[in-house]
Parts: sequence; C-alpha cells; structure tokens
Amino acid sequence: MDWLRNPGFFGTHATVGADLSQLMATLFTALFVIGWIQAKQKQAHAHHWLMLGGMIAMLSFFVAYYLFRQLGVLAFEGKEGFGGSQALYDYVFIPILTLHIILVIIGLVMAVYMIVLGFRSQQVVDGMRSLKESLLLTSWRKVGVIFGAVTAVVALLFLSRVATAGFSMRKLEVYLGLLVLVAFVFSIEMTIQRIWPNGARRHRALGLFTMIIYCVLFITGTTTYAMLYIFYPGKIG
Repeated sequence: MDWLRNPGFFGTHATVGADLSQLMATLFTALFVIGWIQAKQKQAHAHHWLMLGGMIAMLSFFVAYYLFRQLGVLAFEGKEGFGGSQALYDYVFIPILTLHIILVIIGLVMAVYMIVLGFRSQQVVDGMRSLKESLLLTSWRKVGVIFGAVTAVVALLFLSRVATAGFSMRKLEVYLGLLVLVAFVFSIEMTIQRIWPNGARRHRALGLFTMIIYCVLFITGTTTYAMLYIFYPGKIG
C-alpha cells in the first residue's frame, strides 16, 4: 500500500493516507450528527440504519487504516514529522494527539457497544421502530457464552488469515485487540446496566455521550492534522 505515502489530494503537506483519514473522519462525523438529529426528531427507522451503517463503516475503516498505515500518527514518525518548536511539540501537539488517541479508543468501544445496545433496546411494532421502556439486564453467564462464541469466531478468522497470508505480530495484535475490545464492551455493559437498568434511558444517555466523543474526536483530529501538515510541516508528510 505504498500509494498511501504519496502526496495527498488536499494540497497540504499530508500524504494520501492522512488526507483519506481526515476525509473519512469528516464524513463519519457528519453522518453521526445527522443520525443524532434524526433521533431527536424521532425518526427511529432512519436513525437506526444510518447509525448502524456508519458505525460498521467506521470500524471497518479503522481496522484497514491500522493494518495498512499503522495509524499514521506522529508517534510512528518521530519528532522530525513536526516542524514546530520543541515547546509547542511537548506542551501543545503531544497532549492534543494523546487526547485524540485516547478518544479514538473510547470511540471504538462505544461504537461496538452502541451497535449491540441499539438492537437490544429496540422494538418494532406494526412496522414502527422505537425504544423499549423496560428493564434491559444481562447475566454473567450469558456474557460468558457470547464471549466464548466470539472468541471462537475470531480465532478461526485469525487462523484462516495466517494460512493465507502468513503469521505476523501485527495481525495477532489486531485480533487480540478485537477480543480485548469486545471484553471491555461486555464489562461496560455489566457496570452501566446497574446505573441505567431501563434500556431506553440507557440508549439515550450513552448515545449523547458517544455523540460528544465523536465531535471532540473530530476537533482534536482536525487540529493535529492542521498542525502537522499545514502550519508546522516537518520532514515527513
């Protein structure tokens, strides 16, 4: 995937990979804002499919981005990728980048969680989709069974990938990371269901939280992009 390292299409100092990442981040954020507006306007059916498709596309893009570009962040490029002063790098750029990476992890966890919660907390009556105003609780036994099934599927996918493309630590990290992400989502579910046992209230509260995370993610991502590829370009990019 050497073409990702070619000069980008936005006319900055960025590579194709960095420009593609910024473009997709803008697209996904716009989709999620539209989905949030649909929810506020009680357009449940449109909201469901837009958010489901958007989150699946975002997760797929992130995995592909990680595999082919190794996240593309400055941590993999070194200080030479940033052309600003050392003080600006240490006290402005790195803190913003660190916050962005933390929010990416939280955003991925919440994407998986909200997909599962969306299906579990909805109902379709006479063709009309809505949230169920009822208790939504899960047992540890059920979580264990589901996680065991997910682990088996992930293991099969990993072995099939190894059989066709060979073993690498990066592949192992991605699949182990997926399992850790799923386990974390289940642990969040078991904790949060005690705070919001009502499925509809839980979905609304966490949906708003996730929307805020994605908006802040867009701001931090755009800021790091602008600093790295527009205002203070270095030797890389």
